[in-house]
Amino acid sequence: MILIGQFDSPYVRRVGIALRWYGYAFEHRPYGTFRDAELIAKFNPLRKVPTLVLDDGTVLTESFVCLEHIDERAATEHGEDWNRLLLPRRGAVRLDGLRLTGFITGAMDKMVTLIYERNVRDQRADAWIERCTQQLLDTLAYLERERAARAGPYLVGSALSHADIALSCAHTLASEALPDMLAAHALPALRAHAERFESLPELAATRQAFVITR
Repeated sequence: MILIGQFDSPYVRRVGIALRWYGYAFEHRPYGTFRDAELIAKFNPLRKVPTLVLDDGTVLTESFVCLEHIDERAATEHGEDWNRLLLPRRGAVRLDGLRLTGFITGAMDKMVTLIYERNVRDQRADAWIERCTQQLLDTLAYLERERAARAGPYLVGSALSHADIALSCAHTLASEALPDMLAAHALPALRAHAERFESLPELAATRQAFVITR
């Protein structure tokens, strides 16, 4: 398989972590969506990352699609009760994990919007920035409460899940790309969560410092 995109993108990073977690070999091509848009276009007309090229040449885009395929392959090869699945294939734990991951990836979307508004756009859209900022802060506060209310090491169930990975990736992105926002709001449960899981080999191997590129 080929995974296209830089690991400073939390979306690309989540796919890379899942591939490593399940032990699937892949080639990583760290193309940037601005600098390397036409290289990406050879595989994906949207010029988006992540782009995942499967062994048979099938091309997947959008992180949730890539992750669903990876999970399905792992469940098929090892069984739906395999204890390394990053979410059960059915049941209450799966729904809770998907629910939380939806809020986390929504927060990621707002982070990326704010990063581009602050650093890429030539003219600031102040009303839009204010709206996205409020959406992000409210969602981070919601996730802080959810994380603080769960005494165990994991967000859902009794093992590492996509929700844990997504939350760690989201906090890491915010701390590197929007440090002023995190500094102004105490989020100790989210910080502790990220500190715990960023040390895992699969996360450490995909850690890339965030850099704005045009």
